[in-house]
Amino acid sequence: MRNRAKFALDPRLLIGVLLVAASVVGVVGIVSAFDESVEVLAARDTLSPGDRVAADDLVIRSVRLDAAAGLYLEPDDVPEAGFVVTRSIAEGELVPASAIGSVDGLRLTSLVLEVGGALAASVQPAAVVDVWSSREGESGQFGPPAVIVSGAIVVRLVASEGIVSGGETTAIEVLVPKSRVARVLEAVANEDVLSIVPATVPGR
Repeated sequence: MRNRAKFALDPRLLIGVLLVAASVVGVVGIVSAFDESVEVLAARDTLSPGDRVAADDLVIRSVRLDAAAGLYLEPDDVPEAGFVVTRSIAEGELVPASAIGSVDGLRLTSLVLEVGGALAASVQPAAVVDVWSSREGESGQFGPPAVIVSGAIVVRLVASEGIVSGGETTAIEVLVPKSRVARVLEAVANEDVLSIVPATVPGR
């Protein structure tokens, strides 16, 4: 009767396997020890002050923030009822914890203004702009323009078919502080020429 072949385990093979396993475990341990990334939330789309935001409106990002980790919204920080944005958050931007709050805390209101001529390319939803006004004098000439709202926030742009002084107009909806509403409505009632000027220099 033929003897069955016996399997002989080579100690060198066993040592090699153990060394490889130990190396993998060591690398994983080192990476884990130095990986200080945390999960925070970013805006899926551009958010404007007053927007009600739910968890579905946000995406999770794993980033390294070091000492700034507590300054941004984490997944567990979103209440079931959502929250209200208190300042503009661009698409893909991390959500600052200081940018969420209750609608009761908002001090802005929405106005639709007719402005003459074309708008700058950077005047888009969520952009920060200044509203300038120029009043027509008795001689028919307009006086020097002045800022009547600083730091207004663009909500949307609406093309208008109206004509002002022979030129096309554009309707733009902006959020302005409630304390400036009366001044803006005064300019509209007096048919002052309104202009929208970007408050910041656009990036590339």
